[in-house]
Amino acid sequence: MKPAVIVFGESGRDIAERIIEALGGELCICGSGGADAARLLPRLFHAGRPIIGVCAAGILIRLLAAELSDKLAEPPVLAVSHDGTAVVPLLGGHRGANRMARTLADLLGGAAAITTASDSKFAHGLDEPPPGWVLGTPQDARPAMMALLMGAKLQVEGYAPFLAEAGYPVSSLGAVKVLVTEHKGRIERGIVYHPRTLVAGVGCERGVSADEVIELIDLALDNRDLAPGSLAAIASIDIKADEPALHRAAAHFGVPLRLFSATELSQERYRLKSSSDCVEETVGTPSVAEAAALKAGQLVVTKIKSKRVTCAIGRAQRPIDVGQFGRPPGVLHLVGVGPGAAGFRTASAVAALEASSDWVGYGLYLDLVADLRGDHVEHRYDLGEEEPRVRHALELAGTGRIVSLICSGDAQIYAMAALACELLEAEGERAVSPVARRINLETHPGISAFQAASAAAGALIGHDFCCISLSDLLTPREQILSRLEGAASADFVTALYNPRSQRRTDLLDAACRIFAEHRPPGTPVVIGSNLGRPNEQVRVVDLQHFDPREIDMLTIVIVGASTSRTFVRGGGTLAYTPRGYARKHR
Repeated sequence: MKPAVIVFGESGRDIAERIIEALGGELCICGSGGADAARLLPRLFHAGRPIIGVCAAGILIRLLAAELSDKLAEPPVLAVSHDGTAVVPLLGGHRGANRMARTLADLLGGAAAITTASDSKFAHGLDEPPPGWVLGTPQDARPAMMALLMGAKLQVEGYAPFLAEAGYPVSSLGAVKVLVTEHKGRIERGIVYHPRTLVAGVGCERGVSADEVIELIDLALDNRDLAPGSLAAIASIDIKADEPALHRAAAHFGVPLRLFSATELSQERYRLKSSSDCVEETVGTPSVAEAAALKAGQLVVTKIKSKRVTCAIGRAQRPIDVGQFGRPPGVLHLVGVGPGAAGFRTASAVAALEASSDWVGYGLYLDLVADLRGDHVEHRYDLGEEEPRVRHALELAGTGRIVSLICSGDAQIYAMAALACELLEAEGERAVSPVARRINLETHPGISAFQAASAAAGALIGHDFCCISLSDLLTPREQILSRLEGAASADFVTALYNPRSQRRTDLLDAACRIFAEHRPPGTPVVIGSNLGRPNEQVRVVDLQHFDPREIDMLTIVIVGASTSRTFVRGGGTLAYTPRGYARKHR
């Protein structure tokens, strides 16, 4: 999770931007004109977000003191001086804060004030093994650390090079014993580390329950007394990329799901202990579970079966770098970023954008989120290239990438979400590849233009409303006119999207005539242009004074209902549509 970099005013902003450039993350300005720190920091803290404050340590201490409860669950919290000369990890030292402090000190040319006893003497604590290793006995780490600080040595049984690299004294005789094993080993006094060397290869029927998958993996591990902590990944064939049970099982064991193609799995056919002609005929490889497990190296548990699941366990000689093992399931985030301003984005949309490796979108939409850009790969498309844009995003996700398809407003409202679903369902020439069809699809709603325009002008959509696009590129004109007539006669507040282009001018004129037949002349009309952008303009006019010639494609028009009203407040006009609460008090 990327850190939140906190500043109180402009004095620490240069240092904050250097930190963000190096570590990524989000700049949060607190204080006058910015966020309320007393609310923001506790929220970030409880969300597990690392916090780096370019401020005095006391500010962070006072803001978070009441939130402290479980040191094992606390995220990193660091204070950095305004000149970058001092970096102080305050909380979460063994959850990354000490390591982050050293990184920042190197970056800023300052000093890391590491006060954790173990980390001040050694490169990391015994309870903070590097990636690829798991502490199997966390309750034993503290007493072992105390013994080491008093002069004891480690007696290591197994392969654990990270201990010597961290500066720990290792000898053939020592007061603190360390056992490194893939099995459920225990020792009376000392520490057990599990190397992440095991892979559970899993095959399953479509729609199987997650419980059945989890139970069979547990049984496979128990067959050889193997520790779940040594599990590095669950692996399967790529056509199972969208199988919910495999994703839930991976989350249960706290490991990633990794995928291989049928061709890749078929390469293991000569090392299989069991194979199936039926499986090969169906999916293109004689085995899924064993073949996937063999990708780790050696088969240590041959295939076992339940009613709808198969499982085998493979073992590598060294901890597995899962980033280089198979490929992850592809994910396509359909992200609505609102009308344009950063304040209109949801937290869900921001999280998806930050987590993605690739951004796909119309160039203007990519520019709207440029402040979040890090090492993302951008795929820019011109206006009018909607289907190539969506198809590329789907196929890119099919390769195992995490992709955000960026839309302005809401991705489901006159945007790309529906087209993505259409292409996923398509057959024949429009069909996407089989791996693209199996991606995970996640939609992140955004604030649409009609919501932003109505809010800026008051509450015109306070009662029943509808949205109609006046673009006849994809919808026949006769259907648009029929819908306008229906909305006007039913007295809906009506938002008109794509109201006018250089080529298409008469449909907005027709809409005015239709609404004029069903609405009083004084009906409020909200005109919103360049919403959420520096040159935003929102105004309210009467229907009788509405001039279609003033409207362009960057404008949305909302026509009120017959019950909609306006009033003047603070020198401006507010438009709203009452729901009828006044009738309750008659």
